[in-house]
Amino acid sequence: MTRPLALVFYESLLTGNQLMNRLDELGYRVVAVHDLALLPAQVAREKPLVVLLELGAMADRVCAVTRSLGASEATAHVPVIAYVAAGDAVLAERNAEGARRAGARLVAMGANVVIQLDDLLDQALHVD
Repeated sequence: MTRPLALVFYESLLTGNQLMNRLDELGYRVVAVHDLALLPAQVAREKPLVVLLELGAMADRVCAVTRSLGASEATAHVPVIAYVAAGDAVLAERNAEGARRAGARLVAMGANVVIQLDDLLDQALHVD
């Protein structure tokens, strides 16, 4: 059986590696995203089950890519989970709100994203 694909963009090496390891434990095939500009084409081509994007220093670019994914018929169905690993609480909330407005299905705050990953995936993949 083919393992579902998860694409992950991260800036924080520790949290990113923990997320990738946890996704692997949950049975996902995990691919790290290195170039946000190429992500929409990568999503359209590889058809992941979920995309996880860190809202760090490149939060504005992450939000732009999230908006782009939602605007394309080929990728709009793929849930995006945005997360803030750590940092200034005010900036983190501003970035989280930007991701929500851009169309992220869920936004997780804090280093607990790895601990909450099972629940986040369940929520993001829930079909009404």
